[in-house]
Amino acid sequence: MGLLQEWYVQETKDSEEEKTHRPLNDEQLFFHAVSSGDIDFVRQNCRQQKFAETEGVGILSRDSVMNLKYHFVITTAFVTRLCVESGMELEQAFRLSDFYILKLDHLHTLQSVIDLHDRMVLDFTGKMRLLVKNPGTSKPVTLCIDYIYVHIRERITIEMLAEHTGLSSSYLSRLFKQETGISVSDYIREKKIEKAQNLLKFCNYSLVEITNYLSFSSQSHFIQLFKDYTGMTPKKYRDIHSASSWNVASAGKRNT
Repeated sequence: MGLLQEWYVQETKDSEEEKTHRPLNDEQLFFHAVSSGDIDFVRQNCRQQKFAETEGVGILSRDSVMNLKYHFVITTAFVTRLCVESGMELEQAFRLSDFYILKLDHLHTLQSVIDLHDRMVLDFTGKMRLLVKNPGTSKPVTLCIDYIYVHIRERITIEMLAEHTGLSSSYLSRLFKQETGISVSDYIREKKIEKAQNLLKFCNYSLVEITNYLSFSSQSHFIQLFKDYTGMTPKKYRDIHSASSWNVASAGKRNT
């Protein structure tokens, strides 16, 4: 039987059994909640275990775990693109997407997939909630923010960003400050310190390694900047946060 014939046979069978998918507006409400940072709606969705529901959901695999994994990938793809459209840094969104989808390789139960889904949507929603507090920016400033995110390990100058956006350094500096409330150089330093905080919390990099990894001019310069931004030395920050646990696969259920 050819694929076209097989499709018509299956479509006829589904029609006879009156199989229908649930309304799109349910999914749209959920995706809008994620992309708009509506953390309360998304948490409630997870508590209600919506992602685990099977009624009105397409069957993508006869294996129940694999079927849920396929739905996870679809959900992540939609969430990623909607969050980018709503202002999330492009590279950050796709790295998050890749990170969570790769985690599926090691999951073999329905509950573990459900838990990872909830962690994923809550992660995206939390990041979008922060973005919502800062209204959308112009294309040149968005390009700068994306460039800084991707090249955070490198030494970044206003001249590099000006070349990247096709604007003059002086105009770009004024535009960036006007839209973000912070200078380009301060923004770059702030993002490097945020990256350093994550390295101190989740990695075993030494201070020298972090200094080199983020292209600070010297270890003493890194320590001083870190203290200026956080109010404590990198060592104290690591001591305080080293006991923090970070389990990627904990949260709740499936959309709509």
